[in-house]
Amino acid sequence: MKAIRVEEFGGPENLRLRDIGDLKPGRGEVVVRMRAAGVNPVDTYMRAGTYPRKPTLPYTPGTDGAGTVDAVGEGVKRFKAGDRVYTAGSLSGTYAEQALCEERSLFPLPANASFSQGAAVHVPYATAYRGLFHRAQARPGETILVHGATGGVGTAAVQLARAAGLRVIGTAGSERGKKLALAEGANEVLDHTAPNHFEQALALTGGRGFDVILEMLANVNLAKDLGILAPKGRAVVIGNRGTIEINPRDIMMRDGSILGMSLWNASPEDLFSIHSALVAGLENKTLRPVIGQEIPLADAARAHVAVMEAGAYGKIVLIPPKHAHARTRQLERS
Repeated sequence: MKAIRVEEFGGPENLRLRDIGDLKPGRGEVVVRMRAAGVNPVDTYMRAGTYPRKPTLPYTPGTDGAGTVDAVGEGVKRFKAGDRVYTAGSLSGTYAEQALCEERSLFPLPANASFSQGAAVHVPYATAYRGLFHRAQARPGETILVHGATGGVGTAAVQLARAAGLRVIGTAGSERGKKLALAEGANEVLDHTAPNHFEQALALTGGRGFDVILEMLANVNLAKDLGILAPKGRAVVIGNRGTIEINPRDIMMRDGSILGMSLWNASPEDLFSIHSALVAGLENKTLRPVIGQEIPLADAARAHVAVMEAGAYGKIVLIPPKHAHARTRQLERS
């Protein structure tokens, strides 16, 4: 089969398409024929060798994907050959024509969801769900600010929060992005390139502040986030690329909280609970992953550049050779 391999840490050019042997499942394992693989910022950090969890070289990147079951190992009970599934982790990596997964890392992909949408579920939606409900313990009637509401995690957070009865304020960097966030359920969307958008956000709460803030770039925004928290407000740090100086008095005066999170800290029981909710959301269409780009697997380097660019719009997925289109498709929701 064909797979993307990283043989040394470094830039996107180190993502190389190779021919490797087909996979066979062991006990409790499943081989999935991949139809789409999700690309996440964390994949780029691992490829560069800068992430705390450093893979053993050589390796195939990717935890997110979707496809059909090729084969099951001894003891597998939840799935059979031909089943549509999405992955929430992989033993072999998902940037490939096949992926080896533990049975507990697979979840059924409803018929109304495409394979590309299935590849957009695990990291974005599980991260948003854990940040909202496990860490912030968001409740119906609260007001939430979602920074970067047009990327994979941001779009997921908007949909999840609205479905749970929260008032959602999002930020975006373009008119196209603002339209997307509004279409996916945000009550209001602000331009985060405007120098006064924090003041605008606070004004939308009548000066009270936000019960929950989901922060995707803490090294830029966190200090200002703390100044617009409501009493007992919670700022959840989901993404960060450096250091920042804050004034602790801003959270002292509000009895506020800064909550860090990483999806990797979720227990298997947590993940099963999260994905049970996500599957139900896919089935009833309250969750609708937005695909921004489909890129051929061989062009994984281009996908790694694109996922780190400003102005995120939906999810970037890789399509294996047998299913790739002749060119990248730019997809917009109607």
